[in-house]
Amino acid sequence: MDEDQDSMGEASAQNQKGLAWESWLREHGSKLLLFARQQTRSHADAEDILQEALVKLVQKVNDGSFSGGQEAWLPYLYTAIRRNAIDLGRKVERRGKREEKAESEKMHDTGGVQDPWFQSAEAESESSAYIEQSIKKLPPKFAEVITMKIWGERTFAEIGEALDISQNTAASRYRYGLAALKKLLDDERKNGHLAIN
Repeated sequence: MDEDQDSMGEASAQNQKGLAWESWLREHGSKLLLFARQQTRSHADAEDILQEALVKLVQKVNDGSFSGGQEAWLPYLYTAIRRNAIDLGRKVERRGKREEKAESEKMHDTGGVQDPWFQSAEAESESSAYIEQSIKKLPPKFAEVITMKIWGERTFAEIGEALDISQNTAASRYRYGLAALKKLLDDERKNGHLAIN
């Protein structure tokens, strides 16, 4: 009986904690998001760094490592958001430098050819042009994975690392990208523009 009451008491305490967090977030969430938005380049980045800061705070509060009460949450979050934004900015800057370096190496390796989709005797064929145009019509997240996998000869693990996504996400984008590319090429073939099967 005591064990059941203890379980019910814990559940009630957890429920009270959840309601307290919810009420606190309703009061302060929009201010925090606005601050995060001022620190980042996009609304999505702002939401991400705010969420990351909130998750860290909740973990610290739950494991008892947070010093200070609820009145210290707001200052902690402002500091955490600012740090997360700085880290994100550095990460984006490093990625940009890697992309610039890769582009520079590609230009050197291809003799200045901008997009060497096809480097074979068939490169001048009309079919190659339609395939290249179709790849460029894909959402960039699919096109970049297809390009890295097929022409860059990268593994999904390498692609994931380069794009800062998981290996499984890279593989999924590859599959979805190929399916979308197939649909685009099927449409071209049905319109009589493409003579491949």
